[in-house]
Order: sequence, then C-alpha cells, then structure tokens
Amino acid sequence: MYRVIGNLKTRAVRVLWALEEMGLPYELITKSPRTDEVRALNPSGKVPVLLDGDAVLTDSTAIMTYLADKHQMLTHPAGTLERARQDALTNRILDEFDAVLWTAARHSFILPEDMRLPAIKDSLKWEFARNAALLAAEVKGPFLMGEALLVPDIILANCLNWAVNVKFPVEQKVLLEFRDRMYDRPALRRIMDA
Repeated sequence: MYRVIGNLKTRAVRVLWALEEMGLPYELITKSPRTDEVRALNPSGKVPVLLDGDAVLTDSTAIMTYLADKHQMLTHPAGTLERARQDALTNRILDEFDAVLWTAARHSFILPEDMRLPAIKDSLKWEFARNAALLAAEVKGPFLMGEALLVPDIILANCLNWAVNVKFPVEQKVLLEFRDRMYDRPALRRIMDA
C-alpha cells in the first residue's frame, strides 16, 4: 500500500486523485507542509511525499509519473512519440499555469512580508490569461490530448480550480467545462467527500 503525506489543500490532492483513478490502495497521512515530520522526509518541507516501501518520492508530478509508468495507466508508454507529446504538455502546464499560480501565492502569503511584491500579481494574471487562451485552442477532446485521461489532465484541472479560487482569469468556456468535468469525476469526488 502506498502512503501519501500531505493534505487536500496542497498538490497532494493530485497524487491522491491519480491513485483513485488507477484504483490503487493508499493511506493518506495528513500533514501540513514544513512540519518536522515532512522535513525529515523532504528537506524542502514540501508535500506531497509518497512512501513506496522504503522509497521516498517527492514532487506531485514526479510521483504521478512514477505511478503511471509503474502501473501503465494515465500515461502513454515511455519512448513513444505520444509520451513525448504528453511530457511536453505536462511541462508546459507546470511552467505556464502552476508556476504562475505558485509565484502569486508566494507573493501573497508564503514569502516574508518584506519580500512580497503584491503588484506582481497583475502581470501574473495577464500571463495566466494569455497562456489559457493559447492552450484552450489546442484541446483535442474531452481530455487535453483526446479520449484518454492522462497525468497532465489532473495537473491542469487542479491548476484551473486553483486559479478560479484565487480569482485568476479563466475565460475560455472549453477550459471551464474541462475543469467541471474533471472535478465531477468519481475518483476526485471520493477524495473530496471523504
């Protein structure tokens, strides 16, 4: 059984969602970031942390990719053109959506107050809106790459939900409908309703 350390208000929800989609057994060990227990496993203090036997894995995307490859679900096979395109999309979402939202969060409540630049949020919102408009034009089906649910779908859905919650602009109907479909999935509902 996998053990996931984190909580539902962090990127740990992505890992839990992937585990639920794959039907894999896991235990959630609810911890907040930067606690002593988390730092003992991940010096940065970030969650999620995945424990697979004695192995310790960090970073939600790395964990989901490991699980997807190990169980051959939520992914295209490594070494294929489809996988290269999937990885490119994953990295694009991390760069153009997740990183933008994370930078805004850091300047809202994470950095020491004297290091925060609240005015940066206007440029981040502009950048997010531009990135959303470009990606919206490329959605190929019910999921980002067509008919199959993949790791980048979970990451983007989580980012879009995060964006809506912090009042970042998501004006593209196709992206809002995507987020709504993803957040209606039984796997995620089981996590959120538990």
